[in-house]
Amino acid sequence: MTTGRHRPRVLVAPDGFKGSLSAAEVAEALADGLRAGGGPDLHVDVLPLADGGDGSVEAALRAGYAPVEVTVPGPTGVPGVALLAERDGTVVVEVAGTCGMTRLPGGRLRPLEASSAGLGVALREALRRRPRRVVLALGGSASTDGGLGMLAALGGADVSGTDLPGGADLERVRRLALEGLLPDGVELVVATDVTSPLLGPEGAAAVFGPQKGADAATVARLERGLAHLVAVAGRTRPDAAALAAVPGAGAAGGLGFAGLLLGGRVVSGADLFLDLLGFDEAARGGDLVLTGEGRLDAQSLQGKLPSVVARRASTRVEAVVGSSDLTPEEARRHGFSAVHDLVARTDGDPARDPALSRRLLTDVGRDVGRELGERLAGGASASS
Repeated sequence: MTTGRHRPRVLVAPDGFKGSLSAAEVAEALADGLRAGGGPDLHVDVLPLADGGDGSVEAALRAGYAPVEVTVPGPTGVPGVALLAERDGTVVVEVAGTCGMTRLPGGRLRPLEASSAGLGVALREALRRRPRRVVLALGGSASTDGGLGMLAALGGADVSGTDLPGGADLERVRRLALEGLLPDGVELVVATDVTSPLLGPEGAAAVFGPQKGADAATVARLERGLAHLVAVAGRTRPDAAALAAVPGAGAAGGLGFAGLLLGGRVVSGADLFLDLLGFDEAARGGDLVLTGEGRLDAQSLQGKLPSVVARRASTRVEAVVGSSDLTPEEARRHGFSAVHDLVARTDGDPARDPALSRRLLTDVGRDVGRELGERLAGGASASS
């Protein structure tokens, strides 16, 4: 007979469903369903995650980081309050919350005018707090300015005629003064899941410019401007061309390149944030990790958050997604014991209907909780 009763434990650790629900909202809906389906014996822990994109600061705050408010210019100069997250000498600064797409007035895309200056103002505040490490979460940017706006806000770029330089100003950069912008002893970590270089057909302008409203002529203009920025940077940093070719230099409209110019290093956003948020400890000893994101496809397997969760978890992992392009065999091969696809449960469009997504997530959680209880009960009976 068994000597004690095992209380099953689930860790709910999803990313957000982009354009629909935040990671916290996804996690809470799943947790509600799990508790309903698994009954009072099921212990549910919630750890909303991020991979360096939109929601990174929010995830850090929910994991115990302290909020720091700073007023920044949005991508078109409209001022607003942004949050940083700080704990134990680490400050997290997020592109999306300072100069991202969601801060464009009226949602109108501005491919040439949009600037990353807001990130520079936020970074300046982060450095004022004398951290040991600053994490730049590069996701959701509105600009393709190679980080020119950020560098200008730090006092490191000479661009005549504007206090808010964007992509349109790249070809007018006369000088970069990078020395001393990052204080000695501060580690700058550039977190992204983008592997694009700065220039070329796989670069910032060509791949991501159209998503930010750039037509073919605008993409060509931005490409010329970014190439000019590299040439100017080369006068101060002889390795500028090599830095522009580093995977991730093209992230967030070239902010990856600017981070490298400052002496930063590019890392996997998913792995970094799992470390920052204490995922390994939270998952240890549990019976199931429930993760997910809006879409699971071949790109998801190239280092995006759910695949990193599946790789790092030491227990069973199931994914809950808006939609999935993977076959069951592909999913199992990459560490997912099951994939729960919301689209398969409805004739509606969960991506456009947050209320529908929330209801379906709760249904999935209820089913998973019930199945987990039955599976563990069966195992207990067999061992008694």
